[in-house]
Amino acid sequence: MIRTLVVDDEPLAREGLRTRLALERDLEIVGEAADGPAAVAAIRRHLPDLVVLDVQMPGLDGFEVLSRVAGDCLPAVIFVTAYDRYALRAFEVHAVDYLLKPLDAARLHNAVDRVRRDLARGQGAPAEGLVDLISDRGRPPGPAAEGNYARRWAVREGEHFVLLRAEEVDWIEASANYIKFHARGQVYVLRGTMGALERTLDPRWFVRIHRSTIVNLDRVREIRPEWHGDYDVLLSTGEVLRLGRRYREGLLGR
Repeated sequence: MIRTLVVDDEPLAREGLRTRLALERDLEIVGEAADGPAAVAAIRRHLPDLVVLDVQMPGLDGFEVLSRVAGDCLPAVIFVTAYDRYALRAFEVHAVDYLLKPLDAARLHNAVDRVRRDLARGQGAPAEGLVDLISDRGRPPGPAAEGNYARRWAVREGEHFVLLRAEEVDWIEASANYIKFHARGQVYVLRGTMGALERTLDPRWFVRIHRSTIVNLDRVREIRPEWHGDYDVLLSTGEVLRLGRRYREGLLGR
């Protein structure tokens, strides 16, 4: 049996999780908790194989819970939350899944099935990755350290997340409080600002050509002067972008 602990501060959410998890015949719910400190105590007491864990909770958040029990137990974790801000960290440490509320029953079943397969192969929780996740959480955004630029982003694609690698991005567009990644012939939307994103990008490959546009230099095919003194930037994808006057030096001076 897969010994499972349910952790969520909302009673209705815990009830919904219990109902869905009861459909998994080889899964046993050994306990539940409604806040961070109670979750720490329950994990230490039950030593579960799997924790279905909320992120935002009173007392301690989900990552703080894991950091408190790291020396005692690091179970497989399925994150369950209304927020998508920690999705990338969850992907990078190979967490079983990162599910957004309201939950999709099929996604939850598939996540449990992955835990089932890992346990059958004798693979436990990705302890090293979870420790990295715990130590990295809460780090304030700011200029990337040399050689430590963003390499991937977790972006929504329908009802799930996909990992978008930096080298796949053709260009990036600002749209109010959102950023649009043009890549793979599609547009992926992520909440954030252009200024904050620019500080995390490797300037050897990404350059700002307009107040609302950043381009991947590998996609630039031609820079074409126009009769009115402005420039158009032609991409290998066939798209044409405008080069803002204040950003000319950053592109043409290379």
